Amino acid sequence: MLKKTMFTGLLGAVTTFAIAVTGAPTSALAQIHIAAAGPMTGEYAAFGEQMKNGAEQAVADINKAGGVLGQKLILDIGDDACDPKQAVSVANQLASKGVKLVAGHYCSGSSIPASKVYAEEGILEISPASTNPAYTDNGSWNTFRVCGRDDAQGKVAGDYLASYFKDEKIAILNDNSAYGKGLADETAKALHAAGGKETLAAAYTPGEKDYSSLVSRLKQAGVTVIYLGGYHTEAGLIVRQAKEQGLKATLIGGDALVTNEFWQIAGDAGTGTMMTFPPDPRLMKSAADAVKEFKAKKVDPEGYVLYTYAAIQVWADAVKKTGTTDPKKVAAALKATGDWPTVLGPVSFDKKGDTTSGGYVFYMWKNGVYAEM
Repeated sequence: MLKKTMFTGLLGAVTTFAIAVTGAPTSALAQIHIAAAGPMTGEYAAFGEQMKNGAEQAVADINKAGGVLGQKLILDIGDDACDPKQAVSVANQLASKGVKLVAGHYCSGSSIPASKVYAEEGILEISPASTNPAYTDNGSWNTFRVCGRDDAQGKVAGDYLASYFKDEKIAILNDNSAYGKGLADETAKALHAAGGKETLAAAYTPGEKDYSSLVSRLKQAGVTVIYLGGYHTEAGLIVRQAKEQGLKATLIGGDALVTNEFWQIAGDAGTGTMMTFPPDPRLMKSAADAVKEFKAKKVDPEGYVLYTYAAIQVWADAVKKTGTTDPKKVAAALKATGDWPTVLGPVSFDKKGDTTSGGYVFYMWKNGVYAEM
């Protein structure tokens, strides 16, 4: 999320979708602008695509059911490329469009600075994917998330490492991003609390293509388990290059490995890779109708597709409940009311804006697909 993008000409790019589900242009007097923002370009564009798919379907379904307060929703898409500076630029552009909600961002390093702009401009931000605790711990009135936090995810991973790999030589790697380092630090903290200890801790530079020197270092240390705090692009390369160098080590990561693109990069070397993610929402009864719609469009609602859908869904229901799009009144309603019905099941928020629902489980990659263990 601290990566620079090669698409510098797209800095702060925002695309507006102003067509109702009927295909006819909506009236300028009867529309509410909301947005989804994330990495639509760059290394992590696979997650931006997930968010875009989820947001578009949520808006289409809400509009088909009559919209919100008798008005159609108009979706704007912001591309931050997981770059903090670009995220701030996107936030300012979305604010100038008068959006009431931003379902985003994906990277914590984007959500944290962008949230300050949204707070000043009176805009709610509900992230489907930003897991760094600082995003909501900063205490702003406008920050919510329907996903979990790194301290919760890291505890699950650290406890697992201590329980099942206590006699192994563990390496803890991170990419120095708000997400990757935050998750690696929380995992190490939980591992230490459970009596475990890593053999090696190191940071790597994201965006590189050759990690052979890092792999050599892991081999020299006799590492047999690699915990990686970072994204699927680098994780796929590292595990593939490890296999090529004859390093037999189990790779374990976080929710950023939940994309089919990981396997496209890692290939068979990804077999046995494990990662933490909440229980698969695609299998929930509450998501059955939405999943059917996605599959009819040949879209796999993997990763954060349904989380983005849910972020828009809870906002729309809170607006209907309060009878206004006033962000502060909607924020208060989101925190005061429990069990908002969503495709993820009932969702509730605590006073910080963190979801009190769900938890983390382990998944494993095998034969090009991932499934709960």
